[in-house]
Parts: sequence; C-alpha cells; structure tokens
Amino acid sequence: MFDFWRRALVFPLTLLLFSMLLWAAAGALPAALFFGVFLLVRLVFHLHQLALLDYWLADPDARVVPDGAGLWEEVFARLNRMVRLHRKERKQHTAALQHMEQATSALPEGVAILDEADHIEWCNPLVEQHFGLDGARDIGQQITYLARQPEFVQYLAMHDFSEPLVLRGARQDGLTLSIKLIPYSDNKKLLISRDITRFERIETMRRDFVANVSHELRTPLTVVNGFVETLLDMPDLENDTARRALQLMGEQTQRMERLVNDLLTLSKLDNALNALQEETVEVPTLLRALHHEGQSLSGGQHALRLELESDCNLLGNTAELRSAFGNLVSNAIRYTPQGGEIVLRWQERDGQPVFSVQDSGLGIAPQHIPRLTERFYRVDHSRSRETGGTGLGLAIVKHVVNRHQARLEIASKEGKGSIFSIVFPAKRRLPLLAAEVT
Repeated sequence: MFDFWRRALVFPLTLLLFSMLLWAAAGALPAALFFGVFLLVRLVFHLHQLALLDYWLADPDARVVPDGAGLWEEVFARLNRMVRLHRKERKQHTAALQHMEQATSALPEGVAILDEADHIEWCNPLVEQHFGLDGARDIGQQITYLARQPEFVQYLAMHDFSEPLVLRGARQDGLTLSIKLIPYSDNKKLLISRDITRFERIETMRRDFVANVSHELRTPLTVVNGFVETLLDMPDLENDTARRALQLMGEQTQRMERLVNDLLTLSKLDNALNALQEETVEVPTLLRALHHEGQSLSGGQHALRLELESDCNLLGNTAELRSAFGNLVSNAIRYTPQGGEIVLRWQERDGQPVFSVQDSGLGIAPQHIPRLTERFYRVDHSRSRETGGTGLGLAIVKHVVNRHQARLEIASKEGKGSIFSIVFPAKRRLPLLAAEVT
C-alpha cells in the first residue's frame, strides 16, 4: 500500500515542483498554464486506461486483459492473475460437474433436484425417461405441471416422505416407478425414481400363484376334512389307534384350511387393485361380538375383559378390521397360559382412536418384536404350531393397518405379557351421533 502511494504521488509532486520553479522564473501565468496542461495530459492517460478496462469488462471471456502502463500496469497484472486463476477453477468445476453428470447418468435410478416450490433445477436422463421430461426445455418448470398423476401430486403435497411412493402408469404404459423424496439443504428435495416394473410383475406372479394354489387347495381339503369327520362319527369305530389317527388328521386338515384362508386373505390385501371399501364401522358393537367369540375360544381358561372407554366409530372396512382385531384377540388367547388375563380396550389418545389387546402371557424378547409381522415368522416354532397358529395373523394385521393409514405398536416384556395397539389417524374417527345420522 505504501509503495502504491509513493508511486502515485511522484508525478503530481514533481509537476508541482517544476511549476513553482517556473513561477519564480517566468511568473504565475506560465506556471499555471504548464501545471494545467500536464495535469490534463495525466487525466487523459487515466481515462484511456479506464477505457481499456471498460472494453475488456464488456466481454471478459473472449478478450485479453490489457497490459496497462504506469500505475495501471500492476493493477492489470493482478487482474490478469485473478482471471487466470478464476478460469482454472471454473475449468475444474466444469470438469467436476461433467464427471458428476456422467456418474448420475450411469446410475440405475433417476435423479432430480427440486427447489422449495418443486421446480426442477437439474435432472439426469433416466428421470427424463421416467417422467417424459426434456432436460433442456423443462428446467425451471414445476414438476407437477409435467407429471400430473394425482398420487404423485398428493405425495408432494403431504410432505411425508418416510415411505416411497409406488406410481403405476407413469407416462408410459405398463411402467411402474418407486419414487423417493429426500429433503436436504434449504427446503430443497432430491427426487429418486426407480423402475420396478419387473419386480412388480414378479410380485404379481407370486401373489397370483399363492392365490391360485390356495384356492385350488380349498376343495380337496374340505372333502378330506368331511370324510375324516364322517369316519370319526361312525359308531362302530372301536380301534383307538385309528380314532386317534383320524383326530390328528382332522386337526391338521383344519389347520391347513386356516392356512389357506389366511393366504387368500393376504393375497386379497396385497392386490393393489383391491381398493379399500370404506364405510362406517361400529367399533363398540364389533368389539362386543369379538369379546363373545374370544370367550368361546378361551373356553373359560382366561379372564377376558372388554373396556370401552370411547363410543366413537371408525371410517374403514368392517370385514378387514374384524379380521385384524380378531387376529390380535385370538393370538392373545393362544399365547396366554391358563388362568391369565386378557383385556380388550377401545379408547382415544390425543384425538386418535386406539384399539389394544393386553395379555399376561409369556411376553416377547426385544429382538423378535421388529420381525413379528413377517409372514411365517415364529418366536417359538413348536409352541406356535401347538396352539394352531398359521404364522400369518400379524402379517394380515399389518396389511389392514397400512390400508387404514394406522400404525401397529407392540410393547412387551418377557414374563410380563404384551400389549398390541392399533392407533388410527384422527381423520378416521367418527363421533357416535354423526355415525347414527349417517
């Protein structure tokens, strides 16, 4: 800084000195003229340097930084170094961006960046294919203007991205996408789309196979069970071994029938085309019926109690909820030792209806709880089969819970029993009076 001012003041001080000498020798007028002319020359010089700078700034990418003279030489030299460094960094950033675009183009998923208003800031070619976009034309457009599927629009509006959205028929016939939105930075979102058409077809084939096989098994099982019951009722059957064998055959046939029925129920719940048929579910009436059935199933071996702490009803499907509630009740009866207590409870928590089944059974170890709703998962294989369980009850419960936008909560301690609760969203609560009017 000191060197700059030293060089900057050399000319005006020298000019002032010569002007004073000329004043002393020739008078004030010649000195003033001499000072003014050289000062004007200096001003023109600086204006010329500014003109060179302005010319370069008009198109800095295509033009070379001026060389400059005098004080401007060092300024232009520093500016030239800054420009070279900037161009080098920009070249590196461009190369990094191209590398990232090449990497994202090679991904098996589509990727797009959305701003806080869901405008497209960037997308890779696979997203363009999935949604029928044009990367050059559609950047800056709101994605819901281009992808108008109601499910996708609703998914964006809900701002609940904990679960991916399965979008069928996305701009292409037969295309099924799994869409995940990941919020990041300042209200921006990363959209990831994956083509799961092949997996959907495989899943459909598996579901249809299970449904068809289960359906075909129902008739022969019914026939076999009918003959077994007929043989058991024969008065002249005196062989104890044969009678015991027939009893075992009957029990296993009935168990297979329950398994087939559960498989058919799961196949129906799995079917995406099977939309939820909603109606007013009179929960207190339903629970009284289940309580009565539970007492019959228990056969007086348990203390079964019903606590109706709320009289509200639900918006849902009666048959599905009866199946889910009934599975929780029957499980509690099967896995609670004789003399135990089971409580069926209907209540509200913070405006949310809750159905729960509490038992005083053996309880469940913590490591098993996350997997309880898996199909055929058993904590104790031998005990599950002895009690007649199919291993599908809680899987059915989970499907019904998801279809009603509810959640299943499981609290259990070994040796102290378990509590299975279904918590419904407040929007499905129907007051008693409103239900009666309906």
